Amino acid sequence: MATNIGMMDSAYFVGRSEILAWINSTLHLNLSKVEEACSGAVHCQLMDAAHPGMVPMHKLNFNAKNEYEMIQNYKVLQDVFNKLKITKHIEVNKLIKGRPLDNLEFMQWLKRYCDCVNGGLMNNYNPSERREACKGGKELSKKSAPSQPLSRSSAAAPKHSSHNGRRMETPNASAGSSLSVKTARPSSSGGSSSHSESEKTMFEQQIVELKISVDNLEKERDFYFAKLRDIEIFCQTPGIENTPVVEAIKRILYSADDDDPSMVEEAEVMISKSQQVKQLDIIVEEAEEKLKADPQKRKTIINVDVDAASGNSSSPRQRISEASDVHCSESPLISY
Repeated sequence: MATNIGMMDSAYFVGRSEILAWINSTLHLNLSKVEEACSGAVHCQLMDAAHPGMVPMHKLNFNAKNEYEMIQNYKVLQDVFNKLKITKHIEVNKLIKGRPLDNLEFMQWLKRYCDCVNGGLMNNYNPSERREACKGGKELSKKSAPSQPLSRSSAAAPKHSSHNGRRMETPNASAGSSLSVKTARPSSSGGSSSHSESEKTMFEQQIVELKISVDNLEKERDFYFAKLRDIEIFCQTPGIENTPVVEAIKRILYSADDDDPSMVEEAEVMISKSQQVKQLDIIVEEAEEKLKADPQKRKTIINVDVDAASGNSSSPRQRISEASDVHCSESPLISY
């Protein structure tokens, strides 16, 4: 299953246009942006389409505008994940903000999951009928419904105009001139039609190629933007947020002019200054350690002097006796 797919998986390279087309075709909606589904109700109904009857639709609110209303929808989605034992983490705080990239990533994962369930086939699922039990579901279905009748009426309109045109042409056409014009037109129209068809096919091929290139560019843009976002989140880690290297990275990330080489130079200067400051801190620490060691040496010297002085401090009577002993020992009158 798609519960644990990596950032390099092909699911995260699906473009916005493909995601929007999948949502609108599955749920019969007219979303123009992926972030319009940030309320969480669309996510829940997509899970209901993949697992019919699993989602309590009466608890959803398609008119959710405030964050506390959106959180209720995401609680329903989390309950469904728990029932299905899906370990995907829902970053509610980011999704309810309506950020395009966060909502796109979650929709990419959800599309991958729905594609893995029954091969993405959702037969006999009526999204409009399922939304009738939701708050704001009927209004949403009515808003998305007029697009289909309009296309039918617009397709039927040319037929009526063509019939009217034919009716208007027949009474005004004369016998001789109309035949000559009619015989001349097919030859000219035949050449122009073949030429126009070749041009049409060529333009269609160019349009397809441009769409493919645009989708690839969007995938590449979203991929590198996601990497930069991961670096930004990493730089906000409390333990390393204020380190010089992280500050230099932030300086480059938040620079307004991409072509300005001075930003890289400033970042290098910041790192070199930080290294100099570290060296100075090391020198100061060594000096402080030496200062702490010197008083101990002084104490030992003072203790030795005190011991020597205490050894020399004797009473006068003892000194006289010691001196007499010396003189007596040196006297020739004493014999042993």
